[in-house]
Amino acid sequence: MSKEYFDVLIIGAGLSGIGTACHLKKEAAGKTFAILEGRTAIGGTWDLFRYPGIRSDSDMFTLGYEFKPWTQRKGIADGEDIRNYIREAATEYNIEPHIRYSHKVKSAAWSTKDAQWTVDVELSETGETKQYICSFFISCTGYYNYEQGFTPDFEGRDDYKGQVLHPQFWPENLDYQDKKVVVIGSGATAVTLVPAMTDKAQKVTMLQRSPSYVLSVPQEDIMVNGLRKILPESWVYRIIRGRNVSITLGIYKFCKAFPSTARNLLQGMIKRQLPADFDMTHFTPKYNPWDERLCAVPNGDMFKAIKQGKADVVTDHIDRFTEKGLLLKSGKELEADIIVTATGLQVQMLGNMKLSMDGEPLSIADKMSFRGAMFEDIPNFSMVFGYTNASWTLKADLIASWVCGLMKHMNDKGLRQVTPRNHDSSMEKVSFIEMQSGYIARIRNTIPRQGTKKPWKLYQNYMLDMASLKLSSFEEETLEYSNPIQTSEPKMA
Repeated sequence: MSKEYFDVLIIGAGLSGIGTACHLKKEAAGKTFAILEGRTAIGGTWDLFRYPGIRSDSDMFTLGYEFKPWTQRKGIADGEDIRNYIREAATEYNIEPHIRYSHKVKSAAWSTKDAQWTVDVELSETGETKQYICSFFISCTGYYNYEQGFTPDFEGRDDYKGQVLHPQFWPENLDYQDKKVVVIGSGATAVTLVPAMTDKAQKVTMLQRSPSYVLSVPQEDIMVNGLRKILPESWVYRIIRGRNVSITLGIYKFCKAFPSTARNLLQGMIKRQLPADFDMTHFTPKYNPWDERLCAVPNGDMFKAIKQGKADVVTDHIDRFTEKGLLLKSGKELEADIIVTATGLQVQMLGNMKLSMDGEPLSIADKMSFRGAMFEDIPNFSMVFGYTNASWTLKADLIASWVCGLMKHMNDKGLRQVTPRNHDSSMEKVSFIEMQSGYIARIRNTIPRQGTKKPWKLYQNYMLDMASLKLSSFEEETLEYSNPIQTSEPKMA
Protein backbone atom coordinates (compact mmCIF):
# COMPACT_ATOMS: atom_id res chain seq x y z
CA MET A 1 0.00 0.00 0.00
CA SER A 2 1.43 3.40 -0.96
CA LYS A 3 1.92 5.89 1.84
CA GLU A 4 1.62 9.64 1.38
CA TYR A 5 3.82 11.76 3.64
CA PHE A 6 3.07 15.11 5.31
CA ASP A 7 4.91 16.93 8.07
CA VAL A 8 1.60 17.40 9.88
CA LEU A 9 -1.73 15.60 9.69
CA ILE A 10 -4.82 17.28 11.15
CA ILE A 11 -7.89 15.17 11.85
CA GLY A 12 -11.15 17.08 11.37
CA ALA A 13 -12.18 20.09 9.26
CA GLY A 14 -14.43 21.74 11.83
CA LEU A 15 -13.88 24.95 13.77
CA SER A 16 -10.72 23.59 15.46
CA GLY A 17 -9.25 21.84 12.42
CA ILE A 18 -9.60 24.81 10.07
CA GLY A 19 -8.26 27.11 12.78
CA THR A 20 -5.24 24.89 13.37
CA ALA A 21 -4.53 24.79 9.64
CA CYS A 22 -4.67 28.59 9.49
CA HIS A 23 -2.16 28.78 12.34
CA LEU A 24 0.13 26.41 10.43
CA LYS A 25 -0.07 28.65 7.38
CA LYS A 26 0.74 31.73 9.49
CA GLU A 27 3.27 30.37 11.97
CA ALA A 28 4.81 27.26 10.41
CA ALA A 29 4.74 28.14 6.72
CA GLY A 30 7.37 25.57 5.73
CA LYS A 31 5.37 22.60 7.00
CA THR A 32 3.45 20.38 4.60
CA PHE A 33 0.08 19.31 5.97
CA ALA A 34 -3.26 17.73 5.14
CA ILE A 35 -6.63 17.69 6.89
CA LEU A 36 -8.39 14.33 6.96
CA GLU A 37 -12.15 14.88 7.22
CA GLY A 38 -14.61 11.99 7.52
CA ARG A 39 -17.53 13.98 6.15
CA THR A 40 -17.95 15.74 2.80
CA ALA A 41 -17.98 19.35 4.02
CA ILE A 42 -16.15 21.92 6.12
CA GLY A 43 -17.70 22.99 9.41
CA GLY A 44 -17.84 20.02 11.77
CA THR A 45 -20.54 20.60 14.37
CA TRP A 46 -21.79 23.68 12.58
CA ASP A 47 -22.34 21.78 9.36
CA LEU A 48 -23.77 18.64 10.99
CA PHE A 49 -26.44 20.26 13.18
CA ARG A 50 -29.33 21.73 11.18
CA TYR A 51 -32.20 21.88 13.69
CA PRO A 52 -34.35 25.04 13.95
CA GLY A 53 -32.65 27.91 15.76
CA ILE A 54 -29.18 26.28 15.85
CA ARG A 55 -26.82 28.95 17.14
CA SER A 56 -23.65 29.53 19.11
CA ASP A 57 -23.83 29.12 22.87
CA SER A 58 -20.97 31.62 23.25
CA ASP A 59 -20.53 35.07 21.75
CA MET A 60 -18.73 35.11 18.41
CA PHE A 61 -16.13 37.62 19.59
CA THR A 62 -14.66 34.80 21.66
CA LEU A 63 -15.89 31.79 19.65
CA GLY A 64 -14.32 33.37 16.57
CA TYR A 65 -10.64 32.91 15.71
CA GLU A 66 -8.17 35.35 17.25
CA PHE A 67 -6.79 36.08 13.75
CA LYS A 68 -10.15 36.67 11.99
CA PRO A 69 -12.53 39.38 13.27
CA TRP A 70 -16.23 38.62 13.52
CA THR A 71 -17.96 41.35 11.48
CA GLN A 72 -21.65 40.35 11.67
CA ARG A 73 -24.13 42.31 13.77
CA LYS A 74 -25.26 39.30 15.82
CA GLY A 75 -22.93 38.40 18.67
CA ILE A 76 -24.87 35.16 19.28
CA ALA A 77 -24.72 33.78 15.75
CA ASP A 78 -26.91 31.42 13.76
CA GLY A 79 -25.44 28.11 12.63
CA GLU A 80 -25.39 29.16 8.97
CA ASP A 81 -23.40 32.31 9.78
CA ILE A 82 -20.87 30.26 11.73
CA ARG A 83 -20.50 27.80 8.82
CA ASN A 84 -19.88 30.72 6.48
CA TYR A 85 -17.32 32.20 8.87
CA ILE A 86 -15.35 28.93 8.98
CA ARG A 87 -15.49 28.67 5.18
CA GLU A 88 -14.29 32.26 4.83
CA ALA A 89 -11.28 31.51 7.05
CA ALA A 90 -10.48 28.45 4.94
CA THR A 91 -10.70 30.53 1.76
CA GLU A 92 -8.60 33.41 3.10
CA TYR A 93 -5.78 31.06 4.09
CA ASN A 94 -6.18 28.75 1.08
CA ILE A 95 -6.90 25.72 3.26
CA GLU A 96 -9.37 23.92 0.99
CA PRO A 97 -6.71 22.30 -1.27
CA HIS A 98 -5.27 20.62 1.85
CA ILE A 99 -8.53 18.90 2.85
CA ARG A 100 -9.14 15.23 2.04
CA TYR A 101 -12.90 14.69 2.35
CA SER A 102 -14.59 11.34 3.11
CA HIS A 103 -11.38 10.24 4.85
CA LYS A 104 -12.38 8.48 8.08
CA VAL A 105 -9.35 7.87 10.31
CA LYS A 106 -9.50 4.39 11.81
CA SER A 107 -6.14 4.09 13.57
CA ALA A 108 -2.75 5.69 14.05
CA ALA A 109 0.49 3.90 14.97
CA TRP A 110 3.66 5.56 16.27
CA SER A 111 7.08 4.16 15.34
CA THR A 112 9.90 5.28 17.63
CA LYS A 113 12.64 4.08 15.27
CA ASP A 114 11.19 6.19 12.44
CA ALA A 115 9.80 9.04 14.61
CA GLN A 116 6.61 8.92 12.55
CA TRP A 117 2.92 8.21 12.76
CA THR A 118 1.31 5.85 10.26
CA VAL A 119 -2.38 6.66 9.87
CA ASP A 120 -4.92 4.21 8.45
CA VAL A 121 -7.86 5.82 6.70
CA GLU A 122 -11.09 4.45 5.27
CA LEU A 123 -12.47 6.26 2.21
CA SER A 124 -16.13 6.34 3.18
CA GLU A 125 -17.46 6.74 -0.34
CA THR A 126 -15.74 3.60 -1.70
CA GLY A 127 -14.79 1.58 1.39
CA GLU A 128 -11.16 1.54 0.27
CA THR A 129 -8.32 1.97 2.76
CA LYS A 130 -5.33 4.25 2.51
CA GLN A 131 -2.29 5.07 4.62
CA TYR A 132 -0.62 8.37 5.43
CA ILE A 133 2.55 9.02 7.40
CA CYS A 134 3.42 12.18 9.27
CA SER A 135 5.89 13.57 11.76
CA PHE A 136 3.29 15.36 13.90
CA PHE A 137 -0.29 14.30 14.45
CA ILE A 138 -3.04 16.71 15.63
CA SER A 139 -6.55 15.58 16.56
CA CYS A 140 -9.28 18.21 16.07
CA THR A 141 -12.21 15.82 16.28
CA GLY A 142 -14.15 17.41 19.13
CA TYR A 143 -15.58 15.14 21.79
CA TYR A 144 -18.71 13.49 20.50
CA ASN A 145 -19.83 10.86 18.02
CA TYR A 146 -21.07 12.40 14.75
CA GLU A 147 -22.75 9.17 13.74
CA GLN A 148 -24.86 8.60 16.84
CA GLY A 149 -26.50 10.84 19.44
CA PHE A 150 -27.44 9.75 22.95
CA THR A 151 -31.02 8.65 23.50
CA PRO A 152 -32.09 6.62 26.57
CA ASP A 153 -34.03 3.41 26.11
CA PHE A 154 -37.62 4.53 26.63
CA GLU A 155 -40.19 1.87 27.44
CA GLY A 156 -43.02 1.63 24.94
CA ARG A 157 -41.33 3.66 22.25
CA ASP A 158 -42.64 1.33 19.55
CA ASP A 159 -46.20 2.02 20.73
CA TYR A 160 -45.95 5.71 19.83
CA LYS A 161 -47.71 6.60 16.56
CA GLY A 162 -46.05 9.98 16.06
CA GLN A 163 -42.57 10.97 14.93
CA VAL A 164 -39.47 10.67 17.14
CA LEU A 165 -36.22 12.38 16.15
CA HIS A 166 -32.87 13.44 17.59
CA PRO A 167 -31.60 17.00 16.92
CA GLN A 168 -28.30 15.63 15.64
CA PHE A 169 -30.12 14.15 12.63
CA TRP A 170 -32.81 16.70 11.86
CA PRO A 171 -34.92 15.80 8.80
CA GLU A 172 -34.76 18.36 6.02
CA ASN A 173 -38.03 20.29 5.61
CA LEU A 174 -39.66 18.73 8.68
CA ASP A 175 -43.33 19.71 8.74
CA TYR A 176 -44.32 20.80 12.24
CA GLN A 177 -46.97 23.32 11.22
CA ASP A 178 -49.76 23.35 13.86
CA LYS A 179 -48.26 20.26 15.51
CA LYS A 180 -47.92 19.58 19.22
CA VAL A 181 -44.20 19.14 19.94
CA VAL A 182 -42.49 17.81 23.05
CA VAL A 183 -38.76 18.40 23.41
CA ILE A 184 -37.15 16.06 25.95
CA GLY A 185 -34.17 17.75 27.60
CA SER A 186 -33.09 20.88 29.43
CA GLY A 187 -29.69 21.72 27.95
CA ALA A 188 -28.55 24.17 25.29
CA THR A 189 -30.18 22.25 22.44
CA ALA A 190 -33.57 22.10 24.16
CA VAL A 191 -33.67 25.79 25.12
CA THR A 192 -32.71 26.63 21.53
CA LEU A 193 -35.31 24.36 19.89
CA VAL A 194 -38.29 25.28 22.05
CA PRO A 195 -38.59 28.99 21.12
CA ALA A 196 -37.43 28.35 17.54
CA MET A 197 -40.25 25.86 16.86
CA THR A 198 -42.99 28.14 18.18
CA ASP A 199 -42.99 29.94 14.81
CA LYS A 200 -45.12 27.15 13.31
CA ALA A 201 -46.02 24.63 16.01
CA GLN A 202 -49.33 24.72 17.84
CA LYS A 203 -47.53 24.28 21.18
CA VAL A 204 -44.00 23.33 22.20
CA THR A 205 -43.33 21.75 25.59
CA MET A 206 -39.92 21.27 27.12
CA LEU A 207 -40.00 18.13 29.24
CA GLN A 208 -37.09 17.96 31.67
CA ARG A 209 -36.08 15.59 34.44
CA SER A 210 -34.35 18.45 36.23
CA PRO A 211 -33.81 22.14 35.42
CA SER A 212 -30.69 23.86 34.10
CA TYR A 213 -29.49 27.42 34.65
CA VAL A 214 -30.66 29.60 31.78
CA LEU A 215 -29.27 33.09 31.19
CA SER A 216 -30.71 35.72 28.86
CA VAL A 217 -28.06 37.47 26.76
CA PRO A 218 -28.37 40.23 24.14
CA GLN A 219 -28.07 38.98 20.56
CA GLU A 220 -26.55 42.28 19.46
CA ASP A 221 -24.05 44.36 21.42
CA ILE A 222 -24.68 48.12 21.63
CA MET A 223 -21.03 48.79 22.46
CA VAL A 224 -19.91 46.92 19.33
CA ASN A 225 -22.19 48.92 17.07
CA GLY A 226 -20.91 52.15 18.61
CA LEU A 227 -17.22 51.28 18.34
CA ARG A 228 -17.61 50.19 14.71
CA LYS A 229 -18.55 53.76 13.81
CA ILE A 230 -15.19 55.17 14.98
CA LEU A 231 -12.62 52.34 14.99
CA PRO A 232 -11.25 49.76 12.49
CA GLU A 233 -12.96 46.36 12.61
CA SER A 234 -9.82 44.62 13.87
CA TRP A 235 -9.57 47.05 16.83
CA VAL A 236 -13.22 46.57 17.73
CA TYR A 237 -12.80 42.79 17.62
CA ARG A 238 -9.84 42.84 19.99
CA ILE A 239 -11.49 45.24 22.42
CA ILE A 240 -14.77 43.31 22.61
CA ARG A 241 -12.97 39.96 22.66
CA GLY A 242 -10.89 41.07 25.65
CA ARG A 243 -13.93 42.50 27.41
CA ASN A 244 -16.02 39.36 26.87
CA VAL A 245 -13.23 37.05 28.02
CA SER A 246 -13.00 39.06 31.24
CA ILE A 247 -16.77 39.09 31.77
CA THR A 248 -17.15 35.36 31.15
CA LEU A 249 -14.25 34.50 33.45
CA GLY A 250 -15.56 36.89 36.08
CA ILE A 251 -19.02 35.32 36.04
CA TYR A 252 -17.52 31.83 36.28
CA LYS A 253 -15.26 32.80 39.20
CA PHE A 254 -18.13 34.57 40.98
CA CYS A 255 -20.44 31.57 40.58
CA LYS A 256 -17.80 29.23 41.98
CA ALA A 257 -16.88 31.51 44.90
CA PHE A 258 -20.41 32.60 45.85
CA PRO A 259 -22.80 29.91 44.59
CA SER A 260 -25.79 30.93 46.74
CA THR A 261 -25.59 34.57 45.73
CA ALA A 262 -25.09 33.61 42.08
CA ARG A 263 -28.11 31.30 42.24
CA ASN A 264 -30.30 34.07 43.66
CA LEU A 265 -29.15 36.56 41.04
CA LEU A 266 -29.80 34.13 38.17
CA GLN A 267 -33.20 33.17 39.57
CA GLY A 268 -34.15 36.83 39.97
CA MET A 269 -33.21 37.64 36.36
CA ILE A 270 -35.30 34.74 35.08
CA LYS A 271 -38.32 35.50 37.29
CA ARG A 272 -38.58 39.05 35.96
CA GLN A 273 -39.00 37.70 32.42
CA LEU A 274 -41.72 35.14 33.18
CA PRO A 275 -45.43 35.42 34.01
CA ALA A 276 -46.09 36.47 37.61
CA ASP A 277 -47.70 33.13 38.48
CA PHE A 278 -45.05 30.95 36.79
CA ASP A 279 -43.75 28.03 38.89
CA MET A 280 -40.07 28.85 39.37
CA THR A 281 -39.21 25.27 40.33
CA HIS A 282 -38.90 24.66 36.57
CA PHE A 283 -35.85 26.96 36.54
CA THR A 284 -34.40 26.04 39.95
CA PRO A 285 -31.60 23.47 39.48
CA LYS A 286 -30.42 21.27 42.34
CA TYR A 287 -26.76 21.94 41.54
CA ASN A 288 -24.73 25.14 41.87
CA PRO A 289 -24.19 27.54 38.97
CA TRP A 290 -21.41 26.37 36.63
CA ASP A 291 -21.29 22.83 38.00
CA GLU A 292 -22.76 22.40 34.53
CA ARG A 293 -22.55 24.85 31.64
CA LEU A 294 -25.00 27.77 31.66
CA CYS A 295 -27.52 27.83 28.82
CA ALA A 296 -27.70 31.13 26.95
CA VAL A 297 -30.95 32.37 25.36
CA PRO A 298 -30.58 35.37 23.02
CA ASN A 299 -32.84 38.27 23.99
CA GLY A 300 -34.68 35.96 26.38
CA ASP A 301 -36.51 34.24 23.51
CA MET A 302 -37.31 31.17 25.62
CA PHE A 303 -38.97 33.29 28.31
CA LYS A 304 -40.90 35.35 25.73
CA ALA A 305 -42.31 32.15 24.19
CA ILE A 306 -43.49 30.99 27.62
CA LYS A 307 -45.02 34.38 28.43
CA GLN A 308 -46.90 34.37 25.13
CA GLY A 309 -48.31 30.92 25.84
CA LYS A 310 -46.56 29.34 22.85
CA ALA A 311 -44.20 27.23 25.00
CA ASP A 312 -44.37 25.45 28.30
CA VAL A 313 -42.03 23.64 30.69
CA VAL A 314 -42.84 20.40 32.49
CA THR A 315 -40.51 18.94 35.09
CA ASP A 316 -41.17 15.22 35.53
CA HIS A 317 -39.81 11.76 34.71
CA ILE A 318 -40.98 9.67 31.78
CA ASP A 319 -42.75 6.45 32.71
CA ARG A 320 -43.23 5.27 29.14
CA PHE A 321 -44.21 6.22 25.61
CA THR A 322 -47.89 5.81 24.71
CA GLU A 323 -49.71 5.84 21.37
CA LYS A 324 -50.40 9.56 21.71
CA GLY A 325 -47.31 10.78 23.52
CA LEU A 326 -45.66 10.36 26.91
CA LEU A 327 -46.95 9.03 30.22
CA LEU A 328 -45.12 10.71 33.11
CA LYS A 329 -44.35 9.34 36.56
CA SER A 330 -46.84 11.82 38.03
CA GLY A 331 -49.59 10.15 36.00
CA LYS A 332 -49.96 13.05 33.58
CA GLU A 333 -49.91 12.30 29.85
CA LEU A 334 -48.33 14.69 27.36
CA GLU A 335 -49.83 14.35 23.90
CA ALA A 336 -47.46 15.04 21.02
CA ASP A 337 -47.37 14.76 17.25
CA ILE A 338 -43.56 15.03 17.32
CA ILE A 339 -41.17 14.10 20.13
CA VAL A 340 -37.63 15.49 19.96
CA THR A 341 -35.06 13.66 22.09
CA ALA A 342 -32.64 16.48 22.94
CA THR A 343 -31.09 14.10 25.45
CA GLY A 344 -27.44 14.72 24.75
CA LEU A 345 -24.38 13.63 22.89
CA GLN A 346 -22.54 10.34 22.67
CA VAL A 347 -19.13 11.41 23.94
CA GLN A 348 -16.21 10.03 21.96
CA MET A 349 -12.57 11.05 22.09
CA LEU A 350 -10.27 11.23 19.05
CA GLY A 351 -13.06 10.30 16.66
CA ASN A 352 -12.92 6.75 18.05
CA MET A 353 -9.64 6.02 16.27
CA LYS A 354 -7.30 3.44 17.80
CA LEU A 355 -3.79 4.45 18.84
CA SER A 356 -0.73 2.27 19.20
CA MET A 357 2.96 2.76 19.89
CA ASP A 358 5.65 0.42 18.61
CA GLY A 359 3.08 -2.30 18.10
CA GLU A 360 1.41 -1.97 21.52
CA PRO A 361 -2.13 -0.61 22.01
CA LEU A 362 -2.17 2.91 23.44
CA SER A 363 -4.97 4.40 25.54
CA ILE A 364 -5.25 8.06 26.49
CA ALA A 365 -7.69 7.25 29.31
CA ASP A 366 -4.90 6.95 31.88
CA LYS A 367 -2.67 9.68 30.41
CA MET A 368 -2.41 13.15 31.87
CA SER A 369 -2.79 16.17 29.64
CA PHE A 370 0.32 18.35 29.31
CA ARG A 371 -0.69 22.04 29.26
CA GLY A 372 -3.95 20.89 27.69
CA ALA A 373 -2.07 20.36 24.41
CA MET A 374 -0.27 16.99 24.54
CA PHE A 375 -0.30 13.82 26.65
CA GLU A 376 2.29 12.20 28.87
CA ASP A 377 4.44 9.55 27.20
CA ILE A 378 2.88 10.09 23.73
CA PRO A 379 5.34 11.61 21.20
CA ASN A 380 4.50 14.19 18.54
CA PHE A 381 0.77 14.09 19.26
CA SER A 382 -1.60 16.90 20.16
CA MET A 383 -5.33 17.10 20.80
CA VAL A 384 -7.06 20.45 20.35
CA PHE A 385 -9.71 20.62 23.07
CA GLY A 386 -11.40 23.88 24.01
CA TYR A 387 -12.93 25.24 27.18
CA THR A 388 -16.01 23.87 28.90
CA ASN A 389 -16.64 27.10 30.84
CA ALA A 390 -16.00 29.56 28.00
CA SER A 391 -15.72 29.68 24.22
CA TRP A 392 -14.12 26.57 22.75
CA THR A 393 -11.98 28.49 20.28
CA LEU A 394 -10.14 30.54 22.91
CA LYS A 395 -8.25 27.43 24.02
CA ALA A 396 -8.11 25.94 20.53
CA ASP A 397 -6.26 29.01 19.24
CA LEU A 398 -3.76 28.84 22.11
CA ILE A 399 -3.04 25.14 21.58
CA ALA A 400 -2.63 25.46 17.81
CA SER A 401 -0.23 28.39 18.17
CA TRP A 402 1.77 26.60 20.87
CA VAL A 403 2.13 23.46 18.73
CA CYS A 404 3.39 25.58 15.84
CA GLY A 405 5.98 27.11 18.16
CA LEU A 406 6.99 23.68 19.41
CA MET A 407 7.54 22.37 15.87
CA LYS A 408 9.59 25.46 14.97
CA HIS A 409 11.73 24.90 18.07
CA MET A 410 12.33 21.28 17.06
CA ASN A 411 13.30 22.36 13.55
CA ASP A 412 15.75 24.93 14.88
CA LYS A 413 17.37 22.30 17.12
CA GLY A 414 17.35 19.51 14.54
CA LEU A 415 15.05 17.33 16.65
CA ARG A 416 12.36 14.95 15.39
CA GLN A 417 10.65 13.65 18.51
CA VAL A 418 9.18 15.30 21.62
CA THR A 419 7.47 13.50 24.49
CA PRO A 420 5.97 14.99 27.68
CA ARG A 421 7.25 13.11 30.75
CA ASN A 422 5.86 13.23 34.27
CA HIS A 423 8.67 13.14 36.85
CA ASP A 424 6.36 13.19 39.90
CA SER A 425 5.02 9.67 40.40
CA SER A 426 3.09 10.72 43.50
CA MET A 427 0.92 13.26 41.64
CA GLU A 428 -2.78 12.56 41.85
CA LYS A 429 -4.64 12.11 38.57
CA VAL A 430 -8.13 13.59 38.31
CA SER A 431 -10.79 13.91 35.61
CA PHE A 432 -9.87 15.80 32.43
CA ILE A 433 -13.32 17.47 32.34
CA GLU A 434 -14.55 18.93 35.63
CA MET A 435 -18.28 19.00 34.96
CA GLN A 436 -21.26 17.06 36.35
CA SER A 437 -23.19 16.85 33.07
CA GLY A 438 -24.72 13.44 32.40
CA TYR A 439 -22.97 13.00 29.08
CA ILE A 440 -19.61 13.53 30.84
CA ALA A 441 -20.45 11.30 33.81
CA ARG A 442 -21.30 8.42 31.46
CA ILE A 443 -17.76 8.26 30.03
CA ARG A 444 -15.61 9.65 32.84
CA ASN A 445 -13.45 6.52 32.94
CA THR A 446 -12.68 6.59 29.22
CA ILE A 447 -11.39 10.17 28.88
CA PRO A 448 -7.89 11.49 29.65
CA ARG A 449 -6.77 12.70 33.04
CA GLN A 450 -5.16 15.82 34.40
CA GLY A 451 -2.77 16.33 37.29
CA THR A 452 -2.99 18.54 40.35
CA LYS A 453 0.17 20.53 39.62
CA LYS A 454 1.61 22.52 36.72
CA PRO A 455 2.10 21.77 33.85
CA TRP A 456 -0.36 18.88 34.12
CA LYS A 457 -3.25 20.81 35.67
CA LEU A 458 -5.99 22.36 33.53
CA TYR A 459 -7.14 25.73 34.83
CA GLN A 460 -10.14 26.52 32.60
CA ASN A 461 -8.82 30.07 32.69
CA TYR A 462 -7.88 31.86 29.49
CA MET A 463 -5.58 34.38 31.17
CA LEU A 464 -3.58 31.67 32.94
CA ASP A 465 -3.46 29.48 29.83
CA MET A 466 -2.35 32.37 27.67
CA ALA A 467 0.54 33.01 30.05
CA SER A 468 1.32 29.29 30.31
CA LEU A 469 1.31 28.57 26.58
CA LYS A 470 2.66 31.82 25.18
CA LEU A 471 5.38 32.46 27.76
CA SER A 472 6.52 28.93 28.68
CA SER A 473 9.90 27.65 27.53
CA PHE A 474 10.13 24.75 25.11
CA GLU A 475 13.25 23.67 27.00
CA GLU A 476 11.48 22.73 30.23
CA GLU A 477 12.46 19.40 31.79
CA THR A 478 8.97 17.95 31.25
CA LEU A 479 9.56 17.89 27.49
CA GLU A 480 11.91 15.11 26.43
CA TYR A 481 13.47 15.53 22.97
CA SER A 482 15.20 12.85 20.94
CA ASN A 483 16.05 11.58 17.48
CA PRO A 484 15.70 7.99 16.24
CA ILE A 485 18.73 5.88 17.12
CA GLN A 486 19.01 4.88 13.48
CA THR A 487 18.31 8.25 11.97
CA SER A 488 16.44 8.14 8.68
CA GLU A 489 14.76 10.90 6.81
CA PRO A 490 10.96 10.68 6.40
CA LYS A 491 10.06 8.46 3.46
CA MET A 492 8.12 10.39 0.86
CA ALA A 493 5.55 8.62 -1.28
